[in-house]
Order: sequence, then structure tokens, then C-alpha cells
Amino acid sequence: MTLALTHAHGDRITVAHEATGTELFAYVYRPEAAWEAPKPYLHPVRTLSGGLVTDYRPNDHRWHKGLQLTASHLSGQNLWGGNTYVHGEGYVALPERIGSMAHVAFEEVAAADGRAVIAERLTWHPYDGELWAEEERRIEVRDVDPRAGSWSLTWTSAVTNRRREPLRFGSPTTHGRPAAGYTGLFWRGPRAFRDGRVFTAEADGGDLMGSQAPWLAYVGEHDGRDGHATVVFEHAPANDHAGEKGTHPAHWFVRSDPFAAVAPSWAFHEELVLDPGDTLSRGYRVTIADGAWDRDQVTAHLDRHTW
Repeated sequence: MTLALTHAHGDRITVAHEATGTELFAYVYRPEAAWEAPKPYLHPVRTLSGGLVTDYRPNDHRWHKGLQLTASHLSGQNLWGGNTYVHGEGYVALPERIGSMAHVAFEEVAAADGRAVIAERLTWHPYDGELWAEEERRIEVRDVDPRAGSWSLTWTSAVTNRRREPLRFGSPTTHGRPAAGYTGLFWRGPRAFRDGRVFTAEADGGDLMGSQAPWLAYVGEHDGRDGHATVVFEHAPANDHAGEKGTHPAHWFVRSDPFAAVAPSWAFHEELVLDPGDTLSRGYRVTIADGAWDRDQVTAHLDRHTW
């Protein structure tokens, strides 16, 4: 279960599973196109056998990049990328609203004992470059299980408001577009995963948009090779305590048509307000598995691998 970590300074960090020779993911932190709201992201992300489970700059949304933390509507700015949703007008090109998240420094980059860690400090900025927030991020690879054909990563972020006024996290839905509550941690699946199976412990498919559940699974079938992959998204147990400084439980943004996408949205039905000096802390676990897991397999795996 040995993991190898390679750092191409100024560009990316890759983590590979030495026994299979598979590059599990690349964490890319170099700045990219301003129109796409530059920010670090994970891509490609692969199963242990090498099956691809992320997409990068698809032609429908060039700012969709693997697995990334986003803020589609943030106090009038767009740290998501591309056109901005304006109620009554639809999506409008407003480059003066496109912000960014910038890499500052790595606190830890290491691999040992079957785990790998990337701990990073970042800053969040509106279009004019002002400092709006500071983030402490930690991505950790764990639970590499060749027998099950799976591995997991945890993503934790602590975002502190450095403005003199509240940061208001919203989404197209909080601004008037139904079923478009995307913000927070966002995954874009490969084109082949369109029309995949989506389920939680209690529900399937079309009933899940805007719903709440501790975990959500997406099963897709590969192009170019035989077989399926399963990606499971979980909230950390510490997330979403009602009444915690005005925060509220997250809801799932999920689509399997016209493309595969999942986000445990911070602001699906209503805005999340972060006061000056306050910190928003959220954690997630993403399990990447070879094969088409069903509800019983997901539940059993999560029961064996506690937080």
C-alpha cells in the first residue's frame, strides 16, 4: 500500500500507488485562465486500476476542473468561473466579477505508511485582487484497499473571512434559478459518466437534487475500457451543526444529465453568511472504487472505514 509523492514545484503534486503503478491524482495549483476563476484542483483522479473519474475543461463548461472548491456567488463575485447568473437575464459575461483562489504555501507535503498529505494555505480574492478570505486546506489519501479496489481522500477546508463585512455564500438557486445550488466542493465526472446511477442510503436518482443525506454515490461506466467506477461523497460528522453561527445543513447538488456532477452545496436553498473574522470549517471524504457498487456495498464499506 506504499504511496509515492512527486512535487513539480510551481505546477502540481502527484500521488501514485506504487504496487499498481497508478497515478491516483494530480493536485494542480498553478494559475490558469482568469475567465475560469483560477484555483487549485485535482485532475486527473483515477481508480486503483487506472480508470479515470474526473473531467477537465469540458466544452460545455471550461471552468469545470476535476475536483475543486468553488464559490459561485460570493458577495457579488464569481469564484466559480465563466458567465455569472443574473436573475431575469440568465447567464451573463461579467468579467469584472470573476475572482480567484491563490496558492500561498504548503505547510506539509508528505507520503508515509500508506498515507499521503497535502496541507496548503490559500487566499481568496475578488476581481480587483483585494484579500477577502484566507483558507487552510488539507487533502489526505487514506484507506487504500487493493482487495476492495478502492481508496479514499479526505478534503478539509477552513475559510476565514478577512473583510470588514460579512461574506455571503450563495448559488444560482439563491439568486432565482431552480435546481442550481452548486457551490463548495464540486466534482465533474468524465463525459462517459453521463446517465450514471446516483443513490444515497434511502433514495435514488431524480429525487436527490436539493436533498440531504450523509453520503451520496455516483456509478459511471468508462469509455475506452471495460467496466465501471463508483465515487462516494460523504460529509464529515462535524459538518453542518444547526445553529452554528448561522450555518445550516448542506444539500446535495447532483446531475447525471447532461453531465455528471456532484457538490455538497453550502448554499442550495439559502445563503450562508460568514461574519468578519469568523471561520467556516467543512470536511468531506471521497471514496473512489473500481466496479459498480450497490447500496449494500457502499454502506458496508463506510461502516468498515470510520472517520
